[in-house]
Amino acid sequence: MDIQFLPGVGPKRADLLKKELAVGTVGELLRLYPFRYIDRSSFVRISEARPDMAYIQIKARVVRVDIIEKKRLSVWISDGTGEIELVFFKGIKWVAEKLKPGSEFIFFGKPTAFNGRINMVHPEIDAVPSGAVASDSSSMTGVYASTEKLKNGGITGKVMNKLMEAALERGLQYIEESMPEYLMRQYGLVPLHFAIRNIHFPKDMASLEKARYRLKFEELFYLQLSLLKQKYVRSRADKGIRMPLVGKAFNACYDSLPFPLTGAQKRVITEIRDDMKSGRQMNRLLQGDVGSGKTMVAVLTALIAIGNGYQACIMAPTEVLAQQHFKNIQKFLAPTGVRSALLTGSSKASERREVHNGLEDGSIGIIVGTHALIEDNVVFRNLGLAIIDEQHRFGVEQRSKLWRKAASEAPPHVLVMTATPIPRTLAMTLYGDLDVSVIDELPPGRKPVQTIHATEGKRPALYRFLRDQIALGRQIFIVYPLINETEKLDYQSLEAGAEEIMQKFPFPEYKTAVVHGKQLNEVKKFNMDAFAAGRADILVATSVIEVGVDVPNASVMVIESAERFGLSQLHQLRGRVGRGCEKSYCVLMTGQKMSKESRHRIELMCATENGFELAEEDMKMRGPGDLEGTQQSGLPISLNIASLAKDGLILNTARDCADAVLREDPTLNADRNQLLRKELRKEKYQIKDYSKIS
Repeated sequence: MDIQFLPGVGPKRADLLKKELAVGTVGELLRLYPFRYIDRSSFVRISEARPDMAYIQIKARVVRVDIIEKKRLSVWISDGTGEIELVFFKGIKWVAEKLKPGSEFIFFGKPTAFNGRINMVHPEIDAVPSGAVASDSSSMTGVYASTEKLKNGGITGKVMNKLMEAALERGLQYIEESMPEYLMRQYGLVPLHFAIRNIHFPKDMASLEKARYRLKFEELFYLQLSLLKQKYVRSRADKGIRMPLVGKAFNACYDSLPFPLTGAQKRVITEIRDDMKSGRQMNRLLQGDVGSGKTMVAVLTALIAIGNGYQACIMAPTEVLAQQHFKNIQKFLAPTGVRSALLTGSSKASERREVHNGLEDGSIGIIVGTHALIEDNVVFRNLGLAIIDEQHRFGVEQRSKLWRKAASEAPPHVLVMTATPIPRTLAMTLYGDLDVSVIDELPPGRKPVQTIHATEGKRPALYRFLRDQIALGRQIFIVYPLINETEKLDYQSLEAGAEEIMQKFPFPEYKTAVVHGKQLNEVKKFNMDAFAAGRADILVATSVIEVGVDVPNASVMVIESAERFGLSQLHQLRGRVGRGCEKSYCVLMTGQKMSKESRHRIELMCATENGFELAEEDMKMRGPGDLEGTQQSGLPISLNIASLAKDGLILNTARDCADAVLREDPTLNADRNQLLRKELRKEKYQIKDYSKIS
C-alpha cells in the first residue's frame, strides 16, 4: 500500500518521506526502526536538569511568556524546584496562545546551556493526561531518523509516532513470517508480527530486547545465507585449474630470500597452495597490515602458477602502486629467470607492443599493471592467476573483463589483497564468500614506530628533533590534511607550512620537496622522485596524493592537524615510515582544543600499532560504510537495524546458522527451507559477487 493513503500523510508528505527516508510503502515504513527510545513514564526535576543529559521530560506550570522582537518566544516554566526557559523561533503565535501563565503541561526536549543558564529549544508540548494511563500502553517512545526538511514539512517525532501507529493498524496483517518455524524454535526467535509491533511500541524492556534480537538475527542471517550460498554453489560448480606442482622458479626464489618468511606468511602460502591444487577455483582475500610482506606472498603465489605452466597478472589501482610492485617484484624474480613486465596507461606504444607480444606468446610470465591490463587488445596465452591489490577500487565490470581473458575453460585463481585492516565482522560481510587469510605479524627487521602526540607549543622542540634526524642521514615526511581538493584554506595551510619549513630548514643545507594535487604530473613526479632517491631531506605533501612511495630511509612522519584524519588514514600514513632498519617516529600535531572523539583517536594511535584493533575502533566510531576516509564498497545489502560494529556475536551465531542450513541443504530444496528460498529471491539479496571477477 502506498504511504500517501495513510491517515495524516497525503501526496505532499509522501513525496517528502520518499525523498528523505526512501520510504514509499506502508511495509517500508514499518521496516524503518527507531534508533533509540525515550521513557515517557519518568520526569526530571528542573533543579536536576543538566546540559549533558539526553532528552528529558518535565511536568511544570507556565510562569511568564515574552515575545522578543517578534522573532523569538521566551517561556519560563517552574515545577517548584526551579525555573527553566523554553525558546521558540517558529509557530510563535500558536505557542503563545497555548501556553497561558498558570497552565500546566508536560514538556519534552533536549536541555542546552546558553549564557550560563539551562534552556530547551522547541520542546514538544503535551497536555497532562487526566486519570490513569491505560496499563497496556507503552511508556517508551521510539525516536526515528529525521532531517531538517522533514521537520519543516511538519513530520516531527510526534507525527512519526502517529504514522507508525496507523501503519501497524493497516499494514501489519499483510506482513508474512520470513523465518522457518524450526529455526525460530532452535534459536529462540519471537514471531515477526510480535517483533515489528514491539520494536515500534515496546510493551516493556524484555519485549523490546526480544524484538531487537529477532530482527537483527534475521537481517544478518539472510545476509550471510546469500553470501555463503554463492560460495557453496561455486565450490561445487567452479572447476578450477589444478596446480599440483611448486616448480623450479618458486624454489629458486624461496631459497635466495634475504630473510626467512614469518610464520604468518608461511601459513598463508600453505592455505593458498591448498586452494591451487584442490581442483576448485581459489577465491581468497589476503589481509595484511602495511609492511607485513604481502608482496612477497603475491610473488611466491605467482611463481606457483608459473611452475604449472600458467601466466599470472598483478593488478594495482594506481600507476604509483603498480610501479612500486614491479620494482619490488623484479628483485625477487632475479634468481628465477622468469620474465616480468609492467603495463600502465603511460606505457609507450613501442613498450606496449612488446608486452602484448610477450603475453600472447607466453614469454612474459608475470605482468604487473593498472586498468591497462583489461583493455581488449591485451591477450594472454595462458592466464591462470589474477592477483588484485586494494580491490575495492575496481568496479565489477572492470573485473569481469579480466575474468574473460582466461585461456582455458576454467577461470583463473583469484587472490585479492588489501592493506586496509578490515574488522573480522566486516570482512565476513563484505567478503563473506571469500576465504580470508591474514598476515598478522611483521617481518623481522621492522621496528615498531613510536607515535607521539604534540601540540603547537612543542613545535620548536619538534624542529630540533627533525634537524637531529636529518643530521643522522634520515628523511622526513610532513603531511597536511587536504579534506577537499577545492578547499582554499587547506592549500593555504599547506603553503604556509611549506614556507615555514623552508625558513626553518634553509637551502642549501636542507632540501625540501613539496607535492600536492594541483601540481602538474611532471612536477609532482620530479619532486616525489627527488625524495625517493634521497636528493631531498623533507617531503611536504597532502594526504590526497598517493604517498605510496617506499622510502626505507624515511624515519619520521609528521602529521599536521592530525585531529582531522580518521584512524585508518592515520594508520596508513604512519605505515610509510619504519620500512628500514632505523628507529622510526610518527608525530601527531594537533590544536589544543579537540573534540572528545578526536582525542580518543589520537590516544588510540599512540597506544597501539595493531591495524586490526584500530580498524575495529574506527568502525565503532564511524560506522562500516566509510572505512578509510574514502567511501568503501559499502555493504552488499543495507542493514536497517543490525550493526556490524556492535552485533558481532549475533553475526557469528547467524553465520553458523546459515552454514549449518547450507551444509545439509546447499540448494535449499528441502520442504522446510522453502521460506528461505522464497526470501532469497527478493531483489535486495541479489548481491554482486565481490570476490569473483565477474
